[in-house]
Amino acid sequence: MRQIILDTETTGLEWKKGNRIVEIGCIEMIERRQTGRTFHVYVNPQREFEQGAAEVTGLSLDFLADKPLFKDIADEFVQFIDGAELVIHNAQFDVGFLDYELSLLGPAYGKILDRCTVEDSLAMARQRFPGQRNSLDALCKRLGVDNSGRDLHGALIDADLLAQVYLNLTAGQQEFFGEAADEPTTKAAVAASYDFGETTQAERVRVRISEDELAAHAARLEKLRKKVGGVVFWDGATA
Repeated sequence: MRQIILDTETTGLEWKKGNRIVEIGCIEMIERRQTGRTFHVYVNPQREFEQGAAEVTGLSLDFLADKPLFKDIADEFVQFIDGAELVIHNAQFDVGFLDYELSLLGPAYGKILDRCTVEDSLAMARQRFPGQRNSLDALCKRLGVDNSGRDLHGALIDADLLAQVYLNLTAGQQEFFGEAADEPTTKAAVAASYDFGETTQAERVRVRISEDELAAHAARLEKLRKKVGGVVFWDGATA
């Protein structure tokens, strides 16, 4: 699977008030591994920052004055993300701004969801950690991601942190299936790995699990409990 970890910085909080994108940062991952390909650009917004917005990013209109307009980088940007799954923290915010910028260029560019699927890591975090702070900084602290170099918000820096946070958020699935990813997964291969015994068409298949398999299963559960923390498992135990 090709995924793009994406973040933007803007002149303010609402595109409906005419705020614009000033920075885009994207990191490509294929099969959960960074490929080294990135897309990073500063954009001249042709408007003032809202109060406080410039301080958050450390950017200024003087710095952005000689940077390209969004229309100048739009084709390269959409080519980079085309067909990928976008992973975005608080996706509604970034997608709203990107759709607004594309709409200013005319209907030919369409919308982000015409080109990509979107995974909102904020929604994932709220499901896993209900009732807790789930900002990017809070998740970095909770999941052991080093964000000590993040003095200011920056699109590429935040995309890199989000990539690490996302891999941690989805590590449970990788724990179960990642080690066996290269093994055959056909029905015949799965069936061959168990002793089903003799059955008739009317009988329910019985899977016979060895003591070694039970011990390995218990060890895996214990490993997951130590790793994720605060989760109620299907066996009733709480990490």
